[in-house]
Amino acid sequence: MNSLAIAYAARNLRARKITTLLTVVGMVLVAGIFAVVLMLTEGLRQTLAGTGSYNNVVITRQGTLTETQSTIERAQANLIETFPGLAADGDGRGIVSREVVVLVNLLKKGTNTPANVLIRGTTPNGLAMRSQAHIVSGRMFRPGTSEIIVGNGIFRNHQGTTIGSKLSFGLREWTVVGVFDAGTSGFNSEVWGNTEQMMQAFRREAFSSVIGRLRDSGAMDELVAAIRADQRLKLELKRESIFYADQAEKLSNFIDIFGKTITAVFSIAAIIGAMITMYSSVANRTREIGTLRALGFGQRAIVGVFLCEAVLLGVVAGCLGLSLASGAQWVEVSTTNFQTFSEISFRLSLTPAIGFQVLAFSVFMGVLGGVLPAVRAARLEIVDALRAV
Repeated sequence: MNSLAIAYAARNLRARKITTLLTVVGMVLVAGIFAVVLMLTEGLRQTLAGTGSYNNVVITRQGTLTETQSTIERAQANLIETFPGLAADGDGRGIVSREVVVLVNLLKKGTNTPANVLIRGTTPNGLAMRSQAHIVSGRMFRPGTSEIIVGNGIFRNHQGTTIGSKLSFGLREWTVVGVFDAGTSGFNSEVWGNTEQMMQAFRREAFSSVIGRLRDSGAMDELVAAIRADQRLKLELKRESIFYADQAEKLSNFIDIFGKTITAVFSIAAIIGAMITMYSSVANRTREIGTLRALGFGQRAIVGVFLCEAVLLGVVAGCLGLSLASGAQWVEVSTTNFQTFSEISFRLSLTPAIGFQVLAFSVFMGVLGGVLPAVRAARLEIVDALRAV
């Protein structure tokens, strides 16, 4: 496809401004929807995959999928601290954070409806291992008190989360003393307090999980072998980043399937629009096509010219669709994670890979809509085409 063919195709599209515009508008909407679906899935994946550190491990009870379902006894937590593979503190014990995770209802701003929120009891070690989280307003909670800090997502979307506010859950009232930001991670959708205070408030005798810091990136196998070899433990562990990424699977699959189904339905209309535009082009240029054939242009060349027009339609629609969808990057989505049943807030994310997929999909729509008209144009008999009025 040379530059002459592209210029010729562009001129013909400009000559039919109304039909071309209507077709492009339809394709732009489909390309935009497709881009937003991919951006939703990618934003969720980045949020949960970025929640943990590759050098941290999450240890839970065997067979559980989330921390809220898991229980780890104190005796088990004590044993975990002695296993090889963990980074050691000054006393030679493994650096771990014993944590408790529960779900509570908090009212959302604007709608006044309840939503499940993760409450995490953590420790100084746990705070040190989440280096991406830092206080942006107020201060850190003090151990041994009924003080909590809230993630940015919770602060923006839920009532009663300003500094100094009181929240009632468990068996006591908690004071919000700080707001923290954890970047694009899912920790922004959590409320943090002291582990022991949370256990007392919820009458828990066991932890939900133990978070451990690996001695180095290659110590994972050593720690896995030690835990599996101890018959007193029925536990499993994953790298923290993988653990949270797995929790996005069900929701991201649902968004992906649902969104692509809608895109497929709308794309049918867009393809039909492209096909009408191309058929109209063939009908209006019958004599022109006959002249090209008489000058020696073969059927392949005719097909190439019309497919070039279809590709141009797709490229223009794809670029405009991406431009339209790019504004959604500033939109914050708040939804329920099917795996944890807790609310999670995240932003849509546009990546180069998504841009390529959207452009490829738009070109595919254009080509699919243009292939039949192109074949019809190529099959026109020269004499019949030249006789056309």
